[in-house]
Amino acid sequence: MIRHRITALLVAAATVTVTAVAPAPARAARPRCGDHDATRTALERMTRVHRLTGAAVRIDDPRCGAWTAGSGVADRRTHRPMRADLRVRVASITKTFTAATLLGLAARGRISLDAPVERYLPGLLGRGGHDGREITVRSLLRHTSGLPDHMDTFASGEEFRFRHFEPEELVARALTLPRPGPGWHYSTTNYVIAGLIVEKVSGHPLEDEVRRRIIEPLRLRDTYWPGDGTRIRGPHPRGYIRTETGAWADRTEMNTSVAWAGGALISSPRDVNRFFAALPGGRLLPPAMLAEMRRTVPADPDRVWDGASYGLGLIGTPLRCGGTWWGHAGDIDGFTSLAGVAPSGRTVTVVFNENPATQEAWNDELNIARTALCEENR
Repeated sequence: MIRHRITALLVAAATVTVTAVAPAPARAARPRCGDHDATRTALERMTRVHRLTGAAVRIDDPRCGAWTAGSGVADRRTHRPMRADLRVRVASITKTFTAATLLGLAARGRISLDAPVERYLPGLLGRGGHDGREITVRSLLRHTSGLPDHMDTFASGEEFRFRHFEPEELVARALTLPRPGPGWHYSTTNYVIAGLIVEKVSGHPLEDEVRRRIIEPLRLRDTYWPGDGTRIRGPHPRGYIRTETGAWADRTEMNTSVAWAGGALISSPRDVNRFFAALPGGRLLPPAMLAEMRRTVPADPDRVWDGASYGLGLIGTPLRCGGTWWGHAGDIDGFTSLAGVAPSGRTVTVVFNENPATQEAWNDELNIARTALCEENR
């Protein structure tokens, strides 16, 4: 659910929209806030060079306020411009929300990160050579559990697009797959199980716990669980994939119960930035739990990107301007997103309404985030 499988490329023309909001106290000491020209150029490259349908970015800077840019179109039929204030499927960024919710319970002593899954969900992992007595909660959140990914049981999105899945059904599908090799292995199934643990311990649906602990306190007005609803409520772009013939197929409507705790959320760049800003700010977790989130292991660059390491629902990556940025990426048919926060407190979210289809396009997507997080205000 992080990186989309490679499909054929070439998408149509790009229009560019840019808005900026920069609080400017009229004093000599106020920061010099620029126009993020390098970020805008990197964004436009996605629609002009890689020919993706639409791309948008939002930067929130503690000193300079919010800046947004859009390139391409949100709807291929109407040519409505792509903007950064639209709701999208954020896919695997959901994992960070789920991890933060579970860690909130751990901070209160209700979950032990080093306890076996069997303690909370007895009998769930007793097939396929797996043993719930040996797989810990921490290993789920860090993707070191050795569990396969149930998403690998589907040949295409058409197999799950309009189906409802219970979480236990997703786990059962994963356990039919061969065991992955040793070490780090990205698996959405890990987060489905984490969601089940949250429900078992809290006594509430995962959706309610995430709302109570994250969405409502942070006033994330665009963030919600769609359940079995296939449409995106409120203003949103259409989401597209490229077929083998080179045509565009609209995949906006989808039942995302297939990803649930690992990829079902709908949100906006504003909300995602607010969420990632709140994590290091201590509004969601105490310092000890944030430190646990940031204890990482090397990640497979073929599933994430070069230089990345994976913590508990957080990806850490060195910045060329110094320090580490922390965030996550998400990918599901029709939508791709990437978000994170720099040591300076600057947050960025990049969204697309078509999946980048080549390694070069993926690298350029990552470059937007890196540029936005490091670009100097001048």
